Amino acid sequence: MSQDLRSFVAAYAQAHPDEVVHVGEPVSADYDVMALVLEYERRRRFPILIFEKVTGHDIPIVTNVVASRRALAFALGVAEPTLAAEYARRIKEHVKPVVVPDPPFRRRARTGGDVDLGSLPVPRYFPGDAGRYLTAGMLVARDPETGVETEGYHRFQVKGRDRMGVSLHSRRRMFEYARRAEAKGEPLPCAVVLGLHPLVSMGSLAYPPPDVGKFEVVGGLLGEPLRIAPCSTIDLHVPATAEIVVEGEILPGTREPEGPFGEFTGYSARRSTEHVFVAKALAMREHPWFQSIAAGRAGDHITTLGLVREAEIMNALSRAIPNVRGVHVPLSGASAFSAYVSIAQSRPGEAKHVIPIVLGVDHYVKLVIVVDEDIDVFDESDVLWAVATRMQADRDLLVISGSLGALLDPSADERGVTAKLGIDATRPFGAPFAEKLVAAPDRMAWARALVDRLGRQEGPRA
Repeated sequence: MSQDLRSFVAAYAQAHPDEVVHVGEPVSADYDVMALVLEYERRRRFPILIFEKVTGHDIPIVTNVVASRRALAFALGVAEPTLAAEYARRIKEHVKPVVVPDPPFRRRARTGGDVDLGSLPVPRYFPGDAGRYLTAGMLVARDPETGVETEGYHRFQVKGRDRMGVSLHSRRRMFEYARRAEAKGEPLPCAVVLGLHPLVSMGSLAYPPPDVGKFEVVGGLLGEPLRIAPCSTIDLHVPATAEIVVEGEILPGTREPEGPFGEFTGYSARRSTEHVFVAKALAMREHPWFQSIAAGRAGDHITTLGLVREAEIMNALSRAIPNVRGVHVPLSGASAFSAYVSIAQSRPGEAKHVIPIVLGVDHYVKLVIVVDEDIDVFDESDVLWAVATRMQADRDLLVISGSLGALLDPSADERGVTAKLGIDATRPFGAPFAEKLVAAPDRMAWARALVDRLGRQEGPRA
């Protein structure tokens, strides 16, 4: 299959013409990109946006590529309702990458003193941001001890022609790789890659075993080996279909102020690991696209985060709970802090057993609500109805204090330590309970058909 961003956008536009919008009028890199994303979201729309004319630059900006579950499902080639389950299945099917010698991003290359990050149309997103930020830069590096490669998204504040601040606040693999290199007094060679197929982005967010590189996870999503290519100034490979690649290193023993930045929490975040990245080379296609991921709580920033967590939770629960019916990590919890799980209970205590399993999957999660199989976890009104009518606070709450949490959670302490809550909103196992009102299925089918006919008869209203 095609592995590049452009082919995906073209195919998505053909399948969903209204979901790819070309903006032909001139826009500024200062706030305009974010403003248009937010206006579309206010109208409950999440189209891919291509800004063809960015003032002061000859490179267009593309954003909102991973903003909707519809786009992610299209990338995976599945129906939207089966997205999380199929993603959960494929991230376990690892396929090793293959190396290609002459990638398109080598067409325009600058090294040393010729590197100028200011030549890229790097946006400012919110007035409170400390500067211009690369948000769609996928950071690629290798474990200094094992050689296992990883990639993931981190925020980069542009500070000069060849210098960026970077925060590794997720405290996962990349943070550990940088720590291991720093312990040896060595820099961590790495590359920042922009302009990628959604499946590459989705694979980079997975949590594979420590000995499995994430390029192999991406191959499982693609159903074929990911094509990678060597960098020119560092011993590292990156996706061969990238639009832009910045090669460099994270310096050891160096920290500089970075932030604040409009984070996924919906707040301006000053917390940062304050690492420093120095660029050695800048390579790009002949006519590159600059990919941006909209900041804050925009769908472009958090939709994939929720999907990945749903899949990882589903895979973890499937090893211990036989009848998991649904998992949802909602946008309302910034696609990180809340998780809803529905199960068909088969044993007493099973609902409460779900809670520590989910909390153990991802340290960002701090609220777990477990419901019965008749509750739709994608309908928050349904979930909260179950909490209101099936939960008793003196028996159905589980609180864990002093737990590892998200550094960017503004309610956590400065170390990222937080408290966590589990809610068992299921009916008492094996005990009599009030009967839920359910309409007659045949009459509901009749009602749906009638409403559809009436809608066609009414036509558009003036």
